[in-house]
Amino acid sequence: MSAPARTTADLSATDLLAAYRAGELSPVEATRDALDRIDRLDGAVNAFCLVDAEGALAAARESEQRWRHGEPRGLLDGVPTSVKDILLTIGWPTRRGSRTTPADVISEVDGPPVARVREHGAVLLGKTTTPELAWKGVTDSPLTGVTGNPWDPALTAGGSSGGSAAAVGLGMGALSLGTDGGGSVRIPAAFTGTVAHKPTYGRVAHHPASPFGTLAHVGPMTRTVADAALLLDVISGFDARDPWALPAPARSFTETLADGVAGLQIAVSPTLGYATLDPEVAAAFEAAADTFAALGATIEYADPGFTDPVEAFEVLWFVGAAKTIERLGPEQRATMDPGLVEIAEQGAQASALDYLAAMAVRNDLGSLMGAFHRGYDLLLTPTLPIPAFPGGVEVPPGSPAPRWTSWTPFTYPFNMTQQPAASVPCGFTTAGLPVGLQIVGPRHADGMVLAAAHAYQQATDWHRRRPPLLEPR
Repeated sequence: MSAPARTTADLSATDLLAAYRAGELSPVEATRDALDRIDRLDGAVNAFCLVDAEGALAAARESEQRWRHGEPRGLLDGVPTSVKDILLTIGWPTRRGSRTTPADVISEVDGPPVARVREHGAVLLGKTTTPELAWKGVTDSPLTGVTGNPWDPALTAGGSSGGSAAAVGLGMGALSLGTDGGGSVRIPAAFTGTVAHKPTYGRVAHHPASPFGTLAHVGPMTRTVADAALLLDVISGFDARDPWALPAPARSFTETLADGVAGLQIAVSPTLGYATLDPEVAAAFEAAADTFAALGATIEYADPGFTDPVEAFEVLWFVGAAKTIERLGPEQRATMDPGLVEIAEQGAQASALDYLAAMAVRNDLGSLMGAFHRGYDLLLTPTLPIPAFPGGVEVPPGSPAPRWTSWTPFTYPFNMTQQPAASVPCGFTTAGLPVGLQIVGPRHADGMVLAAAHAYQQATDWHRRRPPLLEPR
């Protein structure tokens, strides 16, 4: 396979929009380049489970006309965008990575974030892969197979939004909509050297409600923080279909990017007090913390003070899994990911008292973090303690633990607390694999998180490095 030359597929959404505005580029050209990138490279990584080239080009031609007349529809007019196959999208099925969901049931409505990007003129390319029912931190499913990492297709892209991360990482669309119930946008961002933001819960409306309840967020997946802020501007806001939806923010997230980090009090926690790091991840994280100090923040090494809440998280998560498949019989379950069936059966054994006890742990964790952020504006952690491992397995080879939660200790706690958290690339291992930095803020401080992520990205060049699949051979 010959590597594609640099094209408009390598441009960020903000760069594409500037070029459209200046009359230097057409949305049709950008969409064709994105589709060409999919055609050339998706066979290597399996990021897409549906590509609608005809529909995308038709939308791009309509966008081209709007730009020609100086009447762009919104903030994303003409930007090639993909959607994780968890979110309802008009005209497409939502298979959720499962053989138990019919291919012939076509959605007649858009989920809230999809509706918002469509209203703003985005060109929808297709749907990206997910593990079955988005249940784990890697992306493989009985329906769509294994999704590979742009930096080494034999390795996992992470999950459950692995298809979206692989897509934006290879320029198969500048933007993607992902979901995150325990790290599912941040995990693949860290493994693929891309950017993701899990917003404060309710910041992005979600419908229909996730069976995983208020653990599940919708968030932007991009190559730059500026693009993540732009996409969050579009998808934020109230939608009556979501009873938890927050009103539109008072200030644009794009505007907050200029705030920087000077004067902020930032806590640095390499392990949260209980995790173990790969040495190369630890080194990259320490260097990233030093960068924040150089940018004018006051940094202090401090753990928030909680123990690993994995047991409580797994009760909540496994009960959610049980709910997703409660109506499926033995024949259907036999076609499913065995790991999903296993945790669902465990979840079905949990009592109401077990669930409420897990919720009490969650509430206490939220209170603790609220108190912690009275002293610290932000918290820095690694996104993951390890680099990417082989695809097609839930845990790294040799792991004594069977579940994905064993290697994601930094992500799921902040789904429990509903705090905003972003992942940005902060280095590479000697094997050439990306390392991610997680920036966590108090609830509703999405703008501060994104401003810090942007300041860091402007001071480094990790996000500018290209996966080997994009380099000339």
